Amino acid sequence: MATNSLGWFYRDDLPDPGTSPELFDGVLLRRVVAWFIDCLIVGILLIVASLILAVAGVLTFGVAWLGYFIVVPAVFIFYYAVTLGSRARATLGMQFMDIVLTPTRTRPLEGWHAILHVIVFWLTLNIPFVQLIALFTPRRQMLHDLIVGTLMVRRSPMERFWAEEAADHPQFNERFGRYS
Repeated sequence: MATNSLGWFYRDDLPDPGTSPELFDGVLLRRVVAWFIDCLIVGILLIVASLILAVAGVLTFGVAWLGYFIVVPAVFIFYYAVTLGSRARATLGMQFMDIVLTPTRTRPLEGWHAILHVIVFWLTLNIPFVQLIALFTPRRQMLHDLIVGTLMVRRSPMERFWAEEAADHPQFNERFGRYS
């Protein structure tokens, strides 16, 4: 780990906006739009799950209605586990906006890392003005990215890097798999 001009520790193995500006082009706006898309999708999933619980509650004389206590966290966990935990390493909103979550350039995102990222995101989302930190970090990382050690970058330039890395190092495909 290295330190910046303020004495803060940072990971020097992450891509740098100075040497790879194409990875960070418009990432903040893309993240905001992706978040709204994901909120819309999760909202639809919540409506569907609630309707299923309503019907099941009628059929079970109200017993299934106890599921309403866990429906919101269950839908969030399901959505993020299926999307961030996939090989795409992005939610549907992130995929639509051409961004991907990555811990470093050559390490794949592991399942526990994706789950930790989401948990810390929802915890820090409740702190007022905390998302403004992204305006002052060189890689446009938000607080939860800094805590977990992840980075949001543009997918298409990152895929070019992964393809070059796979061509230069055949063991890359064996160890990390192909990214698509």
